[in-house]
Amino acid sequence: MKTTSIISPGFVRMMAAYNGEMNVRLYEAAGRLSDVERKRERGAFWGSIHGTFNHLMWADHLWMSRFDGWAAPALIQKQSAGLFAEFAELHCARVEADAKIIAWAGRVDEAWLDREQTWFSGSVGREVTLPRGVLMAHFFNHQTHHRGQAHALITACGEKTGDTDLAFIPKAIMAAMEG
Repeated sequence: MKTTSIISPGFVRMMAAYNGEMNVRLYEAAGRLSDVERKRERGAFWGSIHGTFNHLMWADHLWMSRFDGWAAPALIQKQSAGLFAEFAELHCARVEADAKIIAWAGRVDEAWLDREQTWFSGSVGREVTLPRGVLMAHFFNHQTHHRGQAHALITACGEKTGDTDLAFIPKAIMAAMEG
């Protein structure tokens, strides 16, 4: 299944830049909250703002271990909300991961996207093979989904993140056009 007609290298670069910019905005807003507020159980899927950020970091590392040879997280998915205990350490890891994802996205080409990826999924308990273009859609959709949850939790605490709509994030759009 050829997916580059839908998912192109430019899309991957744009979404990597958008992901990075949104993480900057959300972590800045979350950084204005107390540690107690960030870690408060709020009924979200991953519990808290901190837990949601941890899960996103865990998932990004897991997928990038498949896409670019990063070290896979030692924790299983159900433990992912506890990846980092301290917000400062998590924040530093997020900045580093986003820079690496953006650099990796700059190396993605159509030939890479047109290949299939096979891996063992602990989540479904079996080997899975899918086109990489489909996996790019999943990778970035997963980030947006859980970041949206974190955004709702942060704004419910009274913090502001600025606009989160892709169309109004110039850094993401410009990065895609330059690549």
